[in-house]
Amino acid sequence: MGQQSGFSEEYYDSSDGLKLYARIYGDPKATRTIVCLPGLTRNSRDFHDLAVQLTDRDSSCRVITLDSRGRGLSGWDDNKQNYNLVVEAGDVLTACAAFGVTKASFIGTSRGGLILHLLIAMRPELIESVVLNDVGPELGIEGLRHIQSYLTSPRPAPKDWEEATAYVRDNHGAEFTALSADDFRDMAAAIYREVDGMIRPDVDPAIARQFADLDLSKPPSDLWPQFDKFAGLPVMVVKGENSKLLTEGIVARMAEKHAGLTVVIAEGQGHAPVLHLEGIGAAIGDFVSGG
Repeated sequence: MGQQSGFSEEYYDSSDGLKLYARIYGDPKATRTIVCLPGLTRNSRDFHDLAVQLTDRDSSCRVITLDSRGRGLSGWDDNKQNYNLVVEAGDVLTACAAFGVTKASFIGTSRGGLILHLLIAMRPELIESVVLNDVGPELGIEGLRHIQSYLTSPRPAPKDWEEATAYVRDNHGAEFTALSADDFRDMAAAIYREVDGMIRPDVDPAIARQFADLDLSKPPSDLWPQFDKFAGLPVMVVKGENSKLLTEGIVARMAEKHAGLTVVIAEGQGHAPVLHLEGIGAAIGDFVSGG
């Protein structure tokens, strides 16, 4: 365990022996827990500012942010077929067992939200409430194509952090008109990591290759039957105003199927919204505390 500014660093072993990484914010013995699950190629750093906000406003709460296998400081899997929702959902259950989580609120960004659709079927008693960050049981094909495009576009490694930030702005600037220059620098620092003097995406390249091989000529399978299992639980969806992955039509259907759905629009943001900006963090804090 290592102590960093505002959080402790923890490592634990997956069921198949891979070393995985987590951050714990707030009092490790707090009575309430929020678990944050990142997107396809992202990691726990995406949630840093949100986790600080949530623990600063509520000292009875701890926030656990996870690096999925192959991302961030978690180990890369030699068996690339293990980069799938079922295995990654199992890793979340292993993390909960390792950190003594028996019931928690969960925040899932993009792929993290898809994992929550599996967890509600695998361990429903574990979930107290759910925040789905720009993801639902169905995915917009145009949004998937955009992700596939920027993940597979050949580009040399950035020579410095200024160039890394420029790459991020090129990929996301059109959708994220609300972000400042500092916000894009923060996003770059979450997406990239410097290792041996080289700045690289902080993810196993096999994950991007796996996504590149998806056949997007036909709609992907949906998770509507799993979404139905959230009935009776508090559910919030954060939709990026400019997102093409979570469309207005999908959100409308989610609201029809879950009468108590809370919808928050992240204005001037795309996929996936930065959660600590423009009052979104406060709305999440109110929601998970029942306020």
